[in-house]
Amino acid sequence: MNEINSFKKGIKAGLPICIGYFPVSFAFGIFSVENGLSILQAVLISLTNLTSAGQLAAVPIMVGGGTIIELILAQLVINSRYSLMSISLSQKLGKSVKMPHRFLIAFGNTDEIFAVASSNKEKVGTKYMLGLILTPVIGWVSGTLTGAVAGNILPEVVTSALGVAIYGMFIAIVVPVIKEEKNTALCVGVAIILSCIFYYAPVLKEIPTGFTVIICAVVASALFAFIKPITIEEIKNEVENNG
Repeated sequence: MNEINSFKKGIKAGLPICIGYFPVSFAFGIFSVENGLSILQAVLISLTNLTSAGQLAAVPIMVGGGTIIELILAQLVINSRYSLMSISLSQKLGKSVKMPHRFLIAFGNTDEIFAVASSNKEKVGTKYMLGLILTPVIGWVSGTLTGAVAGNILPEVVTSALGVAIYGMFIAIVVPVIKEEKNTALCVGVAIILSCIFYYAPVLKEIPTGFTVIICAVVASALFAFIKPITIEEIKNEVENNG
């Protein structure tokens, strides 16, 4: 099988992701400074994480004085899917991708980058993957920087309105999956119910936000993994669809 290993092709393939990432990370930048982080802190988070859901969950833990254990566990639960995505993507990597390159690619393996790389019929090489990752990273970090700066200079009423976009991002991520998978919709519903219980219950509401996120996500996921486990056939179909 041929190998796509052109840096320019990677840049071109990643450009639409870059454009799409900018407004989302712009909202994250505003969200960060509104919650007390500095512009530099917001930018460093985006530069070293590249995970919208993980970053959004991390900010309240950080500014709320949460422990490092809370932060680590929250990221582990929220971002565990990237481990599976990296395993799947490794099957698409060509011979030019050495072990050090694999670590770098794993760092930049977001949902959208994974989808684009996996959709190629041929194997993908190091130069292509670096180009594919570079443009989205630029879009993500520059969007965060712009949003963080805007959050410091725009009127509060404007930044509050723009901050709503971060929640729109989550709706855009979850709704398409829910429409296709009934079990996913039910799992999300259970997580929402649990979250409300933790928020309003007299004793449970004292639990730190970071641990609440972890508990709700793990309990809902474990419950549906037991009730409706994924079959071997479904896993094979998923692997075949991803190349």
